[in-house]
Amino acid sequence: MTIDGMLAHARQQLRRVLPIELPQAIARGAILVDIRPQAQRLREGTLPGALVIERNVLEWRLDPSSSARLAMAEHHDVEWIIVCSEGYTSSLAAASLQQLGLRRATDLEGGYQALKKAGLLTVAASAPHFEREVATLAWL
Repeated sequence: MTIDGMLAHARQQLRRVLPIELPQAIARGAILVDIRPQAQRLREGTLPGALVIERNVLEWRLDPSSSARLAMAEHHDVEWIIVCSEGYTSSLAAASLQQLGLRRATDLEGGYQALKKAGLLTVAASAPHFEREVATLAWL
């Protein structure tokens, strides 16, 4: 198998989210996860409202059975939308999450670059989990 074949196979398993669909996904409770490495986020820019989980620990943080999971990874029905820079690594990552039983895991078509082009970089800032975090920080 080649990487192109692996990517095509991964994408066959996903119902990828278009940037224009992201506001509705966030409104229904989907959680955007930015897997770009820190150096890339510094170079390209941040994604307000997205959880930052670098690729090398993604499965451990989102698997509900993992002792290293995030509190938000309560069950296998959470809708995770994975985003990378251009939508390649995120497809492979989302397919890996689906193999763990996270059936609603998917990725954002075109990644961060597509969100930026569409003017939608701040759409996840209205996510309930992000608003709670901002309110908690403001309280401190």
